[in-house]
Amino acid sequence: MTQHTDVVVVGGGQAGLAAGYHLRRRGLDFVILDSDAAPGGSWQHMWDSLHLFSPADHSSLPGRLMPAQAGETYPDAEHVVEYLTDYEKRYNLPVQHGARVGAVHRDGERLLLEADSGTWRARAVISATGTWSRPFLPAVPGRGLFTGRQFHTVNYRSPADFAGQRVIVVGGGNSGAQITADLALDGSVHVTWVTQRPPRFLPDDIDGRALFDVATARRRALDAGLADTGGLASLGDIVAVPPVRAARDAGLLTAKPMFSRLTASGVRWDDGSHTGADAIVWCTGFRPALSHLAPLNLRGPRGHIPTDGTRALGEPRLHLLGYGDWTGPASATLIGVGRPAHDAAREIAQLN
Repeated sequence: MTQHTDVVVVGGGQAGLAAGYHLRRRGLDFVILDSDAAPGGSWQHMWDSLHLFSPADHSSLPGRLMPAQAGETYPDAEHVVEYLTDYEKRYNLPVQHGARVGAVHRDGERLLLEADSGTWRARAVISATGTWSRPFLPAVPGRGLFTGRQFHTVNYRSPADFAGQRVIVVGGGNSGAQITADLALDGSVHVTWVTQRPPRFLPDDIDGRALFDVATARRRALDAGLADTGGLASLGDIVAVPPVRAARDAGLLTAKPMFSRLTASGVRWDDGSHTGADAIVWCTGFRPALSHLAPLNLRGPRGHIPTDGTRALGEPRLHLLGYGDWTGPASATLIGVGRPAHDAAREIAQLN
């Protein structure tokens, strides 16, 4: 049986909950369909030592401040899961967990969604599926020859899984630096960090508060037709959170350049040198999880769906939320997603 509503939000993580908050304030009828069996979005799948870049009071969704975590300046992932779970309950948001959306189709004046829980017809759809479910693995020669274990950021949990082993971590962003630091500081793992270019650490006094301000200033400048300030990329790539600083200052975060290929027993560089490995952790990023929108045929040449704010240019009944700056400045962050969620709900309320 097909169910009917004003808006279907696809994804029940931080972006989906922020959308729900603003849809409720607009008096719209909506449902949030989330593929995870439990609340918390992608935060429930993060590695054990992960902490936010920002204090709790600068990591909040609209309407509800995140409470501080006892003994922690920067809350850990478990605390974020608890906060999102409470947020969902506090606002009585209509989230259906374990409801994966497979496809969104045009259906006359409505959009039709096919989900595990059945079909839905809606005046509008907000896609808030994020990127965690679509890890990117580079096409490095010999990747299929390596006989050790291969992981992506999404599979990494703790150094205990690699005790006594030789591990190569690939990636010069925050996840690469943090996971390398996690393994190196443990002392039981022989870790080699490999990056495409020399790692660029942000100044030690920069945290998520400053990053949000920089991203917002860049977006305002671009919207005003001013020169691009470069945003976060002009400052560096890696936030020097306490474990990263500790590993860096101890000389444990010295990166090697990218290897040329994998072998059965490790990796080989252009100069012919070889490093043996028992495991490789690919911290090589993510792509937007947009396969459910494929029937709408909206993707541009780079894979992104062109938008005006959050609204898809090729389908005004569709809004994309939380995928990065192209769907709102800092919209992939807890504090940053509130404004574009507000704007999306306002535009949807104005639809005929």
